[in-house]
Amino acid sequence: MAGGPLLGAAYFQKRRLILDWEGEIPCVYFTDQTPEESLEEIRFLFQRPVKFCRISSEEFSERLGRLLSEEAEVSLSEEAGEGEGERTLDLLNHYSDAPVVNLINRVLIRASRAGASDIHFDPGEKEVLVRLRLDGVLHEYRRFPIQLYPQVVARIKVMANLNVAEKLVPQDGRMRIRIGERELDIRVSVLPTIFGERVVLRLLEQSNRLLTLGELGLSREDYRKLERLAKKPYGLVLATGPTGAGKSTTLYAMLLLVRELYPHKNIITIEDPVEYQVNGIGQVQVNPRVGLTFAAGLRSILRQDPDVILVGEIRDNETAEIAVHAALTGHLVLSTLHTNDAPTAITRLVDMGIEPYLIASSLEGVIAQRLVRRICPSCREPYRPSPEELKALGLSEDSEVELFRGRGCEECLGTGYRGRIGIFEVLELDEKLKKLVLSTSDAHEIRNRALRENFRTLRQDALEKVLTGLTTSSELLAVVERE
Repeated sequence: MAGGPLLGAAYFQKRRLILDWEGEIPCVYFTDQTPEESLEEIRFLFQRPVKFCRISSEEFSERLGRLLSEEAEVSLSEEAGEGEGERTLDLLNHYSDAPVVNLINRVLIRASRAGASDIHFDPGEKEVLVRLRLDGVLHEYRRFPIQLYPQVVARIKVMANLNVAEKLVPQDGRMRIRIGERELDIRVSVLPTIFGERVVLRLLEQSNRLLTLGELGLSREDYRKLERLAKKPYGLVLATGPTGAGKSTTLYAMLLLVRELYPHKNIITIEDPVEYQVNGIGQVQVNPRVGLTFAAGLRSILRQDPDVILVGEIRDNETAEIAVHAALTGHLVLSTLHTNDAPTAITRLVDMGIEPYLIASSLEGVIAQRLVRRICPSCREPYRPSPEELKALGLSEDSEVELFRGRGCEECLGTGYRGRIGIFEVLELDEKLKKLVLSTSDAHEIRNRALRENFRTLRQDALEKVLTGLTTSSELLAVVERE
């Protein structure tokens, strides 16, 4: 489907027209009262075959009413924002005659209402595919003809203060929009491809409240482990997992606990980017163009007399060495690494050139995590799993267990899922593990020792969430490798 009308409500009302799509063919609805020049205007606008459909005044009013109810919140009034001339685009109570403006507004409003984290504009040979990322999964939203796409990209570039004339190199920018009482900070990425510039918008809601440790979905034992790690006066705590696994959310939940328990402590972060602004915490944005890297920023932070430091990511030996030495000299350092599980973080640090004795002396804990989709509570239903499904979960094929799934409803847009929840494994390094690290960095050996010391794996945590009806077996099998 090519999707709904592209022109704004003001255009329809003035010209007594409604434009929709049948596949790739524009379809214009009009009445006996529609001026002939309006139809000619449409022919000129598309420069291609257009299907014209005469309808009654009653049907026209009904169609226009549905359209107005959908676009009641659409506007485009630009206000001067704060800092570096940034503008806030207020999408409320003002209509535009420009079809491209209204197309982009409708996509932004739909994405915001659906709770999407990203919007993808993917150009093909004949049409552009628009997809929304909901709960980590991309869903097709609509398609529109490729002929309109250059105007769409130009409009987005203007909104994000990018170079409209530059089409051969990638560009990154940002913009702010307001939809009613909600304000969104949007990161814009433009990448040249063979059919045009691919655009991805990441939506960050300014009013989003950071989650506390108790809201992450931790088991009781893992919660206690993270609470103990957050209360450490010094040492290194790492969160591991792929991009988009919720590592920063977990570390910020720990920072919120530190701030609550120890309001006198000086907390400073260095991030790329700073996604959430938090009162009482000093936050630094990485800027490699002026030499402000993680390593350089971390050195400067240490001169600010910090008690707790969050480093957005340890990417290289220099940052790793500074973080480890900061942890050894009386600072609690929180950071992230890209590894698949908790024990492998130790192997990764050794590979980055950190001596095992320094790791054993500084590292207090590692959190590995993933995000799985939560079953929609509005259409959640029980079912009896097949023997094959039970076997895949590592359960006895004759187990009398009852699992759950989402049937699909309006609330979850037919997906059966609504929201996400974390699955975790938390490795606390006690004296036995620290001693083992001195002799080996083999992740398999470290894992086996940890399993004897009340260590729960990602798969075990995910399986518990499947059995309690929080997520599905298919999510577990898609996200967690078989152990």
